[in-house]
Amino acid sequence: MNGAESLIRSLVNAGVNICFANPGTSEMHLVQAIDAVPEMRAVLCLFEGVCTGAADGYGRMQGVPATTLLHLGPGLGNGIANLHNARRAATPIINLIGNHALYHVKYDAPLTSDIDTLAKNVSSWIRSDSTARSLAADGMAALQAANTLKPGSLGQISTLIVPSDACWGEAEGPVGTLDVPALVEADDKVITDVAGKIDSNSMILLNNDGLSLPARIAASRIQAETGCRIALTTFPRRVDGGPGTPVFERLPYFPEHVMATLKNINTLVLAGSDAPVSFFAYPDYPSELVPDSCEAIVLADGNENVTLALQSVAESINAPESGYPVFDKRIPEVPAGKLSVATAATLLAGLLPENSIVCGDSGGGGAFFVPAQETTPHTWLNLTGGSIGQGGPVSVGAAIARPESRVLALLGDGAAMYTNQAFWTQAREGLDVTTVIYSNHRYGILETEYLRLGVNEIGDRAGDLFDLSRPFIDFVSLAGSMGVPGRVAKTCEEFSAALELSFSQPGPFVIEARV
Repeated sequence: MNGAESLIRSLVNAGVNICFANPGTSEMHLVQAIDAVPEMRAVLCLFEGVCTGAADGYGRMQGVPATTLLHLGPGLGNGIANLHNARRAATPIINLIGNHALYHVKYDAPLTSDIDTLAKNVSSWIRSDSTARSLAADGMAALQAANTLKPGSLGQISTLIVPSDACWGEAEGPVGTLDVPALVEADDKVITDVAGKIDSNSMILLNNDGLSLPARIAASRIQAETGCRIALTTFPRRVDGGPGTPVFERLPYFPEHVMATLKNINTLVLAGSDAPVSFFAYPDYPSELVPDSCEAIVLADGNENVTLALQSVAESINAPESGYPVFDKRIPEVPAGKLSVATAATLLAGLLPENSIVCGDSGGGGAFFVPAQETTPHTWLNLTGGSIGQGGPVSVGAAIARPESRVLALLGDGAAMYTNQAFWTQAREGLDVTTVIYSNHRYGILETEYLRLGVNEIGDRAGDLFDLSRPFIDFVSLAGSMGVPGRVAKTCEEFSAALELSFSQPGPFVIEARV
């Protein structure tokens, strides 16, 4: 057995059985190993950013890592944008990056690069000096690291840079898994401190493990007893929502709105979240958005057992087991006429199949988040790191992780062009993904940010940098060329009919929503 096969067999034995791949010459021995191990499912993606985003979607839904297979430094570079999002989402991923044989690196062949430096931007664990006999064990160390929660924004991405000679050399065979460290539990003093300070002028801010349904229920029990407020961070990684789930707020995007939300909060309890900061710097606003009059207390960091910490606080204040506010089921009134972001959100909420998975990106899809909580059970996978082009690739991984669920990818037209290769993989794999592209033929968020500079009017030359109408992009034809059928919708009636058609049949479908 060579090193490559020992690695793949070790991963499969440990429960890692999917690889989102865009391989090159340096990875051929790994491809051969995947061919020899049928338990490892290989999914071909035509762009590395689709590989990495798909691994993110899979990991968020399954809670275990997928692997990516990428070609040297340029391949990793092409995938970094969605690895950035996955790092911010704390998604477990194992990157397998092929490299030259170790003895060949010194000759500076055309594809030689400093892969370690690229990987450091998105990885919490890196190894690049494996031998054939150590490769399987290094793979198990990568798995251990990917499954270990980290504090802050370090993420859970392991990058194993695999020299070619480590793949073709003789190995002893697969190796066993390594133990994952137990979750850190919050200190009793911290529990007591939070329990003593939380009141009606407090807010519990949730992220990471704090977004889980048991954690949100514990937070809502505390709310029922104390009158405090419950909020999610602006970009939560995964929210299982719908009627009957606990009511929450969500921190807004712009700094002035966050500051207004926190204006009367005296105690901010951080449960798996960091203190809120401005997404960008603005001349007239601070970077740190917690008011000076507010005390921020860390109940549990992202590498700690947030759920248990919230439950411990709830028990210490004798919070009720039930009676906390939940979202009520409400059937929205069906709009008619010209399609807009708001009417599209209403129609989506009313027609959303039960237990769907919604993959957000930039564009108008975010308007759907609130009304969806009152219509049907679903899971929301949000854009976490601000690097657009996430929604399509994440939908690929989510659909493979949950083939029984309908998956929606909600994209702006600008974001859709970053990773439109996802359509090809959706068609090739026969995935039940409905992609909605909010098409307004411009980078709308950039127009908004430009006007925030204080200008009253967007000049012709500036406006040209936000304009996507020259030439006009026909998304239905674009997706159709890669095997995904679709429709254009300009009215509520057309949008509703397109959704119903997509939801009634298997396979991928695209709707260009002209808003």
